[in-house]
Amino acid sequence: MSYKLIVRNPLSGRQAGLWGRIQAWGVQRPAALAGVLLAAGGLAGFGAGAGMGLANASQTGSELARHQQELEQVRRQSQQEINALAARLGELQAQANRLNALGERLTEAGQLEDGEFDFQGSPGQGGAEVARDMPKEELVQGLDEIERQFAASGRQLSVMESLLFDMQLEANAVPSRSPVRRAYITSSFGRRADPFGRGGQFHKGIDFNANVGDPVMAVADGVVSFADNRSGYGKTIEIDHGNGYVTRYAHNSRLVVKSGDLVRAGQEVAKAGSTGRSTGAHVHFEVWENGAVVNPRKFLGDNRAPVARRSRG
Repeated sequence: MSYKLIVRNPLSGRQAGLWGRIQAWGVQRPAALAGVLLAAGGLAGFGAGAGMGLANASQTGSELARHQQELEQVRRQSQQEINALAARLGELQAQANRLNALGERLTEAGQLEDGEFDFQGSPGQGGAEVARDMPKEELVQGLDEIERQFAASGRQLSVMESLLFDMQLEANAVPSRSPVRRAYITSSFGRRADPFGRGGQFHKGIDFNANVGDPVMAVADGVVSFADNRSGYGKTIEIDHGNGYVTRYAHNSRLVVKSGDLVRAGQEVAKAGSTGRSTGAHVHFEVWENGAVVNPRKFLGDNRAPVARRSRG
């Protein structure tokens, strides 16, 4: 007689019993079973979707941070370009100010009419074209062109200033003004009756009416070549202008400069008086050109003094 030993797994039985009951319940309620299965699938899908959403959010955050870094880099680069353009603009403004100052000096030196050149205001402009955005490259090219124009204008104006300065120096070295302010001529150049009643004489200069102590001024730039008493002339000043011209100022009451002094046109060199061979206070003025005495009237320019009908000496 034989025996079979049958060993039954309790867990398997429970599982089979549980699954069996579920199957039996599903048979009895198929709609409910379908709903349970759909819910389970939905939960599984939600979990997967949530995981994918978290992954996508993380990726989006990284891209946003990268875009922000790129924008910050572009902003810094743009600011650097703006700073460079601002620096160039400052240089151009400095050049414009220098040219304006130079133009004003030239206007003054050239004695141009007031208002002919205005270096303070901006000239009028206009245009019928429609405005558009200007590219950076076009702006840089425009700044380059303005800088070249400023440089060329600066060189030209500097040459003009040098020429005008040389002309002014040359003009200041030529007798071209009256030695006395607001005075009239009391005796002209040339033949005249002797003021002391001793016949006739050749008058080598012209006499200006003056009071004792009135300032006597140099008529041009030069160096004082004589400052002392001279026979017949009294206290005398002579100025060598270095271009063949020498001027003489005589009958002074006092000498303000001494021999060897450098004087400028319009500078006081003596005080008017009546020293030497003179009948009264006045200023005797002579001009010598290349060693020969000449009529001073032609050097008085637009400041010619009126002529009186009396003579001083």
